[in-house]
Amino acid sequence: MNRRDFLAGSVFAASALASRSAFATTVTNDQQVVGVVVRGGRPRHTIPPDFMGLGYEIASVARPGLMSGANSVYVQLVRTLGVRGVIRVGGNTADYASYAAAAPAVSSPCGTVVNDAVLKELGSFLETTEWKLIWALDLGRGSEADAIAEARAVLAIAGDRLLAFEVGNEPDLFSHEKHRKPDYGYEDWLADYRRYKRALRAQFPGIPFAGPDVAGKTDWVTRFANDEGKDAVLLTHHYYREGQNPGSTIEKLLGVDPKLQPQLDQLEAASQSCGLPYRICEVNSFSGGGRPGVSDTMAGALWALDCMFTLASNGCSGVNMETGVNHRGFISSYSPIGDDEQGHHSAKPEYYAMLAFSLAGRGELLTAEVDANSAEIKAYATRPKEGTLVLTVINKGTEASVLNVNVGNHGQPRQASVIRLTGPAVDAKAGISLGGAEVTPTGTWKQAKSEALPVRNGQLSIHMPPASAAIVQVV
Repeated sequence: MNRRDFLAGSVFAASALASRSAFATTVTNDQQVVGVVVRGGRPRHTIPPDFMGLGYEIASVARPGLMSGANSVYVQLVRTLGVRGVIRVGGNTADYASYAAAAPAVSSPCGTVVNDAVLKELGSFLETTEWKLIWALDLGRGSEADAIAEARAVLAIAGDRLLAFEVGNEPDLFSHEKHRKPDYGYEDWLADYRRYKRALRAQFPGIPFAGPDVAGKTDWVTRFANDEGKDAVLLTHHYYREGQNPGSTIEKLLGVDPKLQPQLDQLEAASQSCGLPYRICEVNSFSGGGRPGVSDTMAGALWALDCMFTLASNGCSGVNMETGVNHRGFISSYSPIGDDEQGHHSAKPEYYAMLAFSLAGRGELLTAEVDANSAEIKAYATRPKEGTLVLTVINKGTEASVLNVNVGNHGQPRQASVIRLTGPAVDAKAGISLGGAEVTPTGTWKQAKSEALPVRNGQLSIHMPPASAAIVQVV
């Protein structure tokens, strides 16, 4: 994939200034007509170059040959998503895991063992992909001495690719996991964190830490920012729509999650209070491995693309989409990278969302406003560099729509090109494509098709089939 080819020729500077009168929602021939306005002015945020990330249970590392530089297809699937990114290793299995230099590697929900051989493979994986690493140390069942041995081994293979250590995974759920007493709270965890940090820094001066890596108690992030913000390098939090259950439907996944925006408001405030970035370092649709027939479909791809842009629009510095074997020991339905556990890996629906974001989610985020009566249409505008404009639009609805977009007339844009993220149906598990092309069996992707759209007086129209997304480049 060549991002420079995708963006070549974009010369439009997005200073679009349009009135609210540009909005017009009507229905013609069973198609909703929706107004979209790209606003100029000061950018909302800048998307970091290493925003893209994947998240793994430590049990994945313990599977010999999986996260290895010699696993050429898997390496290529990661590199196709970007030349910069972050691997996060943790998950529930991290607090049941142990490190033993020469013991046999074991991938197990409650008894994972990582040894020097699989860690050496992970080091080659990081070197070959050129991605960085966040590693969650065992706080649940381990000790300071165990953490020192584990950290020493991880530092040996990661070197300057280590972004941060975390102390424990989802410590706000430690009482639920039986790692600590029923009333274990933030102050208890902070004492544990500082105890581990002192022991580790005594052995490895200056090593970086992130936290608090909570599942849902966002107030812990606010308190951690105040207590440790001057010494940590990153604030971390997890996000899932909910725990998977029979009510975890496509409609729910594509609808509004009422808890998300309040969490993001708190996280952004905490980040600003201490000057540290925050990262959603474990995220996907429904926890517990995802909901089959929902998480592993085109709906999951639309959700993931919208989710990544929503997080970026709220100042999030990056995401780590969970993939692979989960804490229950099976391959999650929501995995962006498929794994048949026979050594074959492939791009699943959610992967295509990440691929689309890798094209469009770059540079400065501008404001793109959609008619308030059109909740199923989402639009995001980015300026990768001065003189370019990329608009990402998502139709999460069941009906086709026509989007009338006002991008202004600065630079007198004449034409727009479009590549589409499509699938056979919202519940399709296969046949997903981006730019008319599927990811190859070797993990590569190359755009095969685009459409030209005229731009007149700063206005363009784009037809959006149901359950689809499009990336619009304006020239």
